[in-house]
Amino acid sequence: MTVLVDDPLWPAHGRLWAHLVSDDTLQELHDFARAQDVPARAFDLDHYDVPEEIIPRLLAAGAQHVGGKELVRRLIASGLRIPARDRR
Repeated sequence: MTVLVDDPLWPAHGRLWAHLVSDDTLQELHDFARAQDVPARAFDLDHYDVPEEIIPRLLAAGAQHVGGKELVRRLIASGLRIPARDRR
Protein backbone atom coordinates (compact mmCIF):
# COMPACT_ATOMS: atom_id res chain seq x y z
CA MET A 1 0.00 0.00 0.00
CA THR A 2 1.66 3.14 -1.23
CA VAL A 3 0.56 6.60 -2.22
CA LEU A 4 2.66 7.93 -5.08
CA VAL A 5 3.30 11.41 -6.46
CA ASP A 6 5.08 12.21 -9.71
CA ASP A 7 6.93 15.28 -10.94
CA PRO A 8 5.01 18.53 -11.42
CA LEU A 9 5.19 18.81 -15.20
CA TRP A 10 1.65 19.81 -16.18
CA PRO A 11 1.02 23.57 -16.52
CA ALA A 12 -2.42 24.96 -15.73
CA HIS A 13 -3.79 28.01 -13.96
CA GLY A 14 -0.37 29.66 -13.68
CA ARG A 15 1.33 26.77 -11.83
CA LEU A 16 2.69 23.28 -12.36
CA TRP A 17 0.74 20.17 -11.34
CA ALA A 18 1.58 16.59 -10.44
CA HIS A 19 -0.50 13.44 -9.95
CA LEU A 20 -1.24 11.71 -6.65
CA VAL A 21 -2.30 8.03 -6.86
CA SER A 22 -2.55 4.88 -4.78
CA ASP A 23 -1.12 1.58 -5.95
CA ASP A 24 -3.65 -0.26 -3.77
CA THR A 25 -7.13 1.27 -3.30
CA LEU A 26 -9.05 4.44 -4.02
CA GLN A 27 -10.03 4.51 -0.35
CA GLU A 28 -6.35 4.74 0.62
CA LEU A 29 -5.92 7.57 -1.88
CA HIS A 30 -8.98 9.47 -0.65
CA ASP A 31 -8.00 9.04 3.01
CA PHE A 32 -4.49 10.31 2.34
CA ALA A 33 -5.71 13.25 0.24
CA ARG A 34 -8.27 14.25 2.88
CA ALA A 35 -5.63 14.07 5.65
CA GLN A 36 -3.41 16.40 3.59
CA ASP A 37 -6.20 18.87 2.79
CA VAL A 38 -6.23 18.07 -0.91
CA PRO A 39 -9.65 19.26 -2.09
CA ALA A 40 -12.09 16.62 -3.34
CA ARG A 41 -12.55 18.63 -6.56
CA ALA A 42 -8.93 17.75 -7.44
CA PHE A 43 -9.91 14.07 -7.93
CA ASP A 44 -10.04 12.90 -11.56
CA LEU A 45 -11.35 9.29 -11.65
CA ASP A 46 -8.10 7.56 -10.63
CA HIS A 47 -5.81 10.34 -9.37
CA TYR A 48 -5.69 13.74 -7.74
CA ASP A 49 -4.13 16.69 -9.53
CA VAL A 50 -1.91 18.42 -6.96
CA PRO A 51 -0.02 21.72 -7.26
CA GLU A 52 3.75 21.74 -7.08
CA GLU A 53 3.87 23.69 -3.84
CA ILE A 54 2.21 20.98 -1.73
CA ILE A 55 4.47 18.13 -2.88
CA PRO A 56 6.92 18.57 0.04
CA ARG A 57 3.99 18.22 2.45
CA LEU A 58 2.76 15.08 0.67
CA LEU A 59 6.23 13.54 0.80
CA ALA A 60 6.61 14.39 4.50
CA ALA A 61 3.28 12.65 5.12
CA GLY A 62 4.51 9.46 3.46
CA ALA A 63 3.85 9.73 -0.26
CA GLN A 64 6.57 8.18 -2.39
CA HIS A 65 8.07 10.22 -5.23
CA VAL A 66 8.27 8.37 -8.55
CA GLY A 67 8.67 9.40 -12.15
CA GLY A 68 5.61 9.69 -14.35
CA LYS A 69 6.22 6.42 -16.20
CA GLU A 70 6.61 4.52 -12.93
CA LEU A 71 3.45 6.12 -11.54
CA VAL A 72 1.42 5.02 -14.58
CA ARG A 73 2.97 1.53 -14.55
CA ARG A 74 2.03 1.04 -10.90
CA LEU A 75 -1.43 2.52 -11.37
CA ILE A 76 -2.12 0.11 -14.24
CA ALA A 77 -0.76 -2.83 -12.21
CA SER A 78 -3.09 -1.91 -9.34
CA GLY A 79 -6.13 -2.22 -11.60
CA LEU A 80 -7.22 1.32 -10.68
CA ARG A 81 -6.22 3.02 -13.95
CA ILE A 82 -9.08 4.50 -15.97
CA PRO A 83 -8.06 4.40 -19.66
CA ALA A 84 -8.31 7.60 -21.68
CA ARG A 85 -11.10 6.11 -23.82
CA ASP A 86 -13.24 5.72 -20.67
CA ARG A 87 -12.62 9.20 -19.26
CA ARG A 88 -15.40 11.09 -21.03
